[in-house]
Amino acid sequence: MGRLAIASDHAGRELKEDLKAYLTELGVEYVDMGVNSDASVDYPDYGSPVAEKVSSGEAEKGVLICGTGIGMSILANKYRGVRAALVSDVFTARLSREHNDANILVIGGRVVGKGLAREMLKIWLETRFEGGRHQKRLDKITEVERKVNGR
Repeated sequence: MGRLAIASDHAGRELKEDLKAYLTELGVEYVDMGVNSDASVDYPDYGSPVAEKVSSGEAEKGVLICGTGIGMSILANKYRGVRAALVSDVFTARLSREHNDANILVIGGRVVGKGLAREMLKIWLETRFEGGRHQKRLDKITEVERKVNGR
């Protein structure tokens, strides 16, 4: 797998640090885009660089963490070609890859514990997109994206 970009705001920093250690255990190459302290920050300042890397193809996948995950998922999905999935269980983590080819995993740091977050990350990284009927649906989403954004 190509490089993974990861970032969080202050509310997700502790979980981000744990997931970085887990990525290292799994042998997954990643780049940490911040934050590096618990000082209050605005999540768009840290989510945007990850979404930009995934949108441009500089990173194959991304992981974003904020308090609930809602803000980061809204932000990331503004970027062309990004399919950010906010997940809170292993089932949706797996299906976000199988059916939706999600390229950014979003987790709520105040919603999901470290053990579950590790499980979701592992299954998300290991699961491949099924294609087939799901590709047809993604193509329709891409067409909507072009129509709405004029690209």
